[in-house]
Amino acid sequence: MDSPNEKVVLQAEDVRRVLVRVAHEIVERNPAPPAPVLIGIHRRGAFLARRLRAQLEELLDAEVLLGDLDIGFYRDDLQRRPDAPIVHASHIDFDVTGRTVVIVDDVLFTGRTVRAAIEALFDYGRPARVQLAVLADRGHRELPIRPDYVGKNLPTARDEHVHVRVEELDGTDEVSIAPAAVETPA
Repeated sequence: MDSPNEKVVLQAEDVRRVLVRVAHEIVERNPAPPAPVLIGIHRRGAFLARRLRAQLEELLDAEVLLGDLDIGFYRDDLQRRPDAPIVHASHIDFDVTGRTVVIVDDVLFTGRTVRAAIEALFDYGRPARVQLAVLADRGHRELPIRPDYVGKNLPTARDEHVHVRVEELDGTDEVSIAPAAVETPA
């Protein structure tokens, strides 16, 4: 936790449990082969997708294809942002055409990131269907986007920030809510 004003709502064990539950829900909704493919949205969604992949492969006893997606140039607010987007390479080394694709992200807020991810995904083919898994859904949608799999619903004020920290980047797994004045980690 970076600030005394932050309230931790998920700790490391909670994050692990949530991902196990979400993996089970994905298997229940997609029982027939082939296994769905996972595409994580950079940055933290990509790490969460890797963890979900491990869970799914164990549950399905089958390989689960994994990719990650950078949506920086697909955002609809590029002209309004003072800085150029931080660009990460996308890695989708398989054809998504005809497959069930589960997009994985850390927090669902306005829906604009997911809209950009869907647009970017279609540059790689035409999936049979696209599902959405998020660790936290904080509401305040601006677009008609709803997740298929939610780790935790977090009622928040519009001016609050939800911080997701993952071991791979931040040295710990946790989700917290903080007042708007608190800076979010990169």
